[in-house]
Amino acid sequence: MYNIIFVGAPGAGKGTQASTVAQKLNLVHISSGDLFRQALAQGTELGKQVKAYLEKGVLVPDRITIQMVMERLSAPDAEKGIILDGFPRNLPQAEALESALAQQGKAIDKVVYIEVAEAELLSRLSNRRLCRRCQAVYNMVNSPPSIEGKCDKCGGELYQRPDDEPETVKKRLDVYFAETAPLIAYYRRQGKLVEVAGEGGVAEVTRRIVSALREEKLVTR
Repeated sequence: MYNIIFVGAPGAGKGTQASTVAQKLNLVHISSGDLFRQALAQGTELGKQVKAYLEKGVLVPDRITIQMVMERLSAPDAEKGIILDGFPRNLPQAEALESALAQQGKAIDKVVYIEVAEAELLSRLSNRRLCRRCQAVYNMVNSPPSIEGKCDKCGGELYQRPDDEPETVKKRLDVYFAETAPLIAYYRRQGKLVEVAGEGGVAEVTRRIVSALREEKLVTR
């Protein structure tokens, strides 16, 4: 069993890669965002706590997020190995997660850092469009829809999220790099960091990640 974290800036493609690589390597993909949505939809006790914080417009405390992650890690299917996506986002979260895992005799084995130049991230996010109906994602430069403004999959209207506008994107990236730099350094000191270039097509980046994990002896096939 291997516990792997995927880290990357907004627009780096870590969610796509985490899902793709997990499927390719027969690991379980655990997204913190998905866990929140499931808890809210199912109305679990943790879901009710999450809802209360979201309704107040404040961040969900790390202890709740970690509890949700640890509950998911204890599920039978997670025994074959997991890829964690979206958490931890900063050093305090990483330290809290490490402590919670240690109490169960577990640890993070490797952290895949998908590196993309800031100029490329700005371009990706500023040109990103989402379908209002099915949430499919398009890039107006690299993967535009067949008909402008229309989703190829369901015909829904495409729109740009307010936080994908150029000025907002720059601020988001500044916050990300400021928060994540200590996290990257933390895992590098532990010898767990695997750095992979994130520019290029999805399949190409996937091959790089699998190759890097193979070199780290986490992939044997």
